[in-house]
Amino acid sequence: MKLLREHFENVKVLTESDKHTGKKSFYIEGIFIQTEKPNKNRRQYCFESMNREIERYTKTYIKENRAFGELGHPDTPTINLERVSHLIKELRADGKDFYGKAKILTTPYGKIVESLLEEGAKIAVSTRGLGSLVAGPNGVNLVQDDFQLATAADIVADPSAPDAFVAGIMEGREWVYEAAKGTWVEKQVEQLYEALPKFTTKQLHETAAKLFSDFMDGITKTGRK
Repeated sequence: MKLLREHFENVKVLTESDKHTGKKSFYIEGIFIQTEKPNKNRRQYCFESMNREIERYTKTYIKENRAFGELGHPDTPTINLERVSHLIKELRADGKDFYGKAKILTTPYGKIVESLLEEGAKIAVSTRGLGSLVAGPNGVNLVQDDFQLATAADIVADPSAPDAFVAGIMEGREWVYEAAKGTWVEKQVEQLYEALPKFTTKQLHETAAKLFSDFMDGITKTGRK
């Protein structure tokens, strides 16, 4: 699966005060995800599959208060708690788009975001997730049903960064889930792809059997913990 990121600039900044303490909190809201049309990265998401993923993400992360986002451009599918700056509080469909709302936290990186907002800086958000791509018409890559959100929004400063560069870096990598470690791990699969044509039929079957055995062994070890 490939690491995919999509950027959105039109983010509104809100402030809300606690009715008991009067403490002011910053929020950001706007379009976090768009579907059914090609985006700047020439990728297109299906509304139905994205809606299912949003339901899973909402249940598993938002409602459990662990839908974190980071400050900057992380290049892995895992959340680094040291860089967390905000907590995503809501995702809702509006037509074919998904609007989100996030609260800026009082973490070290959240304080940086808060300072930027107080100074009137303009920020944007970037979704981050894992998914497979299939080439579609007119040079558009169609994101498949296996797409999973890592976070609905990271906070970024320059969403207009060269799309070709971002796509080249992100889409040249593959990530697989290692059950034994319980985490996504980057794999250099190009070498494996190059080697496959050199394998005999017997070697391919033996390799597939070993990979499956290793995978099941990892699940078993994880279940024992």
